[in-house]
Amino acid sequence: MAEAYPWQENLWQHLAGRAQHAHAYLLHGPAGIGKRALAERLMASLLCQRPTALEACGECKSCLLLKAGSHPDNYILEPEEADKAIKVDQVRDLVGFVVQTAQLGGRKVVLIEPVESMNINAANALLKSLEEPSGDTVLLLVSHQPSRLLPTIKSRCVQQACPLPGEAMSLKWLAQALPECSEEERVELLTLAAGSPLAAVNLQAQGVREQRMQVVEGVKKLLKQQQSPTQLAEEWKNIPMLRLFDWFCDWSSLILRYQLTQDEAGLGLADMRKVVQYLAQKTAQGKVLDIQDWILAQRQKVLSKANLNPALLLEALLVQWASLPAQR
Repeated sequence: MAEAYPWQENLWQHLAGRAQHAHAYLLHGPAGIGKRALAERLMASLLCQRPTALEACGECKSCLLLKAGSHPDNYILEPEEADKAIKVDQVRDLVGFVVQTAQLGGRKVVLIEPVESMNINAANALLKSLEEPSGDTVLLLVSHQPSRLLPTIKSRCVQQACPLPGEAMSLKWLAQALPECSEEERVELLTLAAGSPLAAVNLQAQGVREQRMQVVEGVKKLLKQQQSPTQLAEEWKNIPMLRLFDWFCDWSSLILRYQLTQDEAGLGLADMRKVVQYLAQKTAQGKVLDIQDWILAQRQKVLSKANLNPALLLEALLVQWASLPAQR
């Protein structure tokens, strides 16, 4: 059974309690809030032969087959490799499944995640099945970035936003999920995860706090001219490029915010507050805007899996960052 997260209770009642289900749902929201678990929970309920109180019974033939991963009326479509596209041939196989008759005599349920990983050809191949799925078929589409979806995909689904849980609820859940961390560490992890509690747990498992400490120390040495951009680019080669660009993008935004407001409460996490304040005081606003535009452009290239040289890209970022205090 998929885990039921406390922040999803009202959403679950709304979705699972529908008198009649739509043929396609688009569950969208930030990564790391449990959308996949919600979709799997709904999938189990829709396939169950004896659901009770909106939940799958866990004991009928359908539930047992689903648990074993061999349910004939269930289809999960995802990239063949992590961070790769869902290909058109995969979607064509799915279309073949959709037109078949349900073998257990009930519904067929399809789960696609993340749906934005479909390329254009794959997305177009799905349209007919989304518009008129044969038989009693329900498609559950999970998206972390719905802005990347074709309008024709979104218009054929009942769109259901899955919001971030509140900070208090997230921290309460994290206290159980990460009992080895202090309250301060859990707050830091949740901040680094942009408020997504499941992402915070993943970041802790990946050693993100140690990575952050290494990067912050390196930035300070860079500004003091104690280490060169080339040296730091080499030291950081095992840290995910997107994570590094996210941090530098965040720091540039905090610099601009402080330049405009002089609000010390808006300087971000404690580890970089003094650096952000120093750069805000020593750097021309136009220069900060320029580097932020550059960071956003390069971040988009990283996101789109462009053919980049990570070491050279990171070195270019650090050369520009090191020049900030001189531009006043």
